[in-house]
Amino acid sequence: MKVLVIQNCEIEGFGLYERYLIDHRMDYDILDAYKSNPFPPLEEYDAFFIGGTPISVNEIHKHDFLIKESKYIEEVIESHKPCLGICFGAQLLAHLLGAAVRKNPVAEIGGYEVKLTPQGEKDPCFAGFPTIFPVFHWHADTFDVPRQARLLVEGEDCKNQAFRFQNILGLQFHLEITLEQLERWLEEYSDELKLVNKTRDQVIHEYRTREKIMAS
Repeated sequence: MKVLVIQNCEIEGFGLYERYLIDHRMDYDILDAYKSNPFPPLEEYDAFFIGGTPISVNEIHKHDFLIKESKYIEEVIESHKPCLGICFGAQLLAHLLGAAVRKNPVAEIGGYEVKLTPQGEKDPCFAGFPTIFPVFHWHADTFDVPRQARLLVEGEDCKNQAFRFQNILGLQFHLEITLEQLERWLEEYSDELKLVNKTRDQVIHEYRTREKIMAS
């Protein structure tokens, strides 16, 4: 299997997910889409990862690279090849499947717990997960679940946390984040902490207390 990893922001990499690809000796390429690099032929890849960006899905039309990416991901969806979207990536997939993306009533930044739905408990991607498990968040938008998709994970402050449609999987949360990544986010996005009334130290503490379980 060969994977195309689509990175939409310089500081929002794939952390533990990329480490998994390396540890399992899986062939992959990273496409820095935010640099307007051209998208490769679809047939060269068997699966796709879509990463995050602080840009809202509702502002795709303002960014040429996201306009091109949206058309490319539409082809990925039609190909029925496996595709994983993380945070913005999940919102983009939901949008392309006809669902709305909007502001959540509250932002989520830091460590949270989420819960598998009955459909999530049966989904192979969450095999071995406890019904309630810790995740890391950094987002203000949320997606509606596409009409033809299944809600797999739900949260308290933001209900829709993960969905599946055929081979499409969208995750609002971050299980891939490392401490190094988090420290960069805290530096680059520090102004956003006021949205949740948290300090840098609080967010790091919330991450560290969940780090081992999220990585397991």
